[in-house]
Amino acid sequence: MAITNGYCTLAEVKAALRLTDSTDDTLLENAIEGASRRIDGYTGRWFYKSSSTAIKQYAVDPYKVATTDIATTTVVVKTDNNGDGTFETTWTQGTDYQLEPLDASLTGIPYRSIIAIGGKTFPLISVPKQPLVEVTAYWGWNAVPDDVREAAVLLSIRGFARLNAALGVVGFADMAIQVRAVDPDVRDLLAPYRIIGFA
Repeated sequence: MAITNGYCTLAEVKAALRLTDSTDDTLLENAIEGASRRIDGYTGRWFYKSSSTAIKQYAVDPYKVATTDIATTTVVVKTDNNGDGTFETTWTQGTDYQLEPLDASLTGIPYRSIIAIGGKTFPLISVPKQPLVEVTAYWGWNAVPDDVREAAVLLSIRGFARLNAALGVVGFADMAIQVRAVDPDVRDLLAPYRIIGFA
């Protein structure tokens, strides 16, 4: 099977496990996908670039719309100025709006908000309540951060090893160790990427 939107590769996990055969490749690929989706759930975001999709947004501030992670500057912003459900006004990037944070292209982090500039303002929530801003973008991250990749490797190994740990207990000779619910190393690797209040 092929790994879909995995945060590490089969080769990386096999190298960490010191495996050279392909006997368990399918189980490892399943573990990688499971680990990647678990990271999504824990952090409240995803670290791959989705296809370009339009999402309707609420503006609660006339000068700023908070968004899900935007992977690239290829963005189309439209507004519904009269609340009729038609997004008739297309905004121009650099003239009507800018993406923030401004240093996203240098740091590799995604854009998280759209700021109105040039005297423009976003239409606020209408009555009845409906979104008045439509954003079409590539959502997510352009590349998987190194910390997330390393966390995915550790979680994949854990998921693979868990198949041999009945009831979450791993036995070694005459002792047994209970597997923790959250690996502290994985938690520390993912902490900077977690959206507080989501997960």
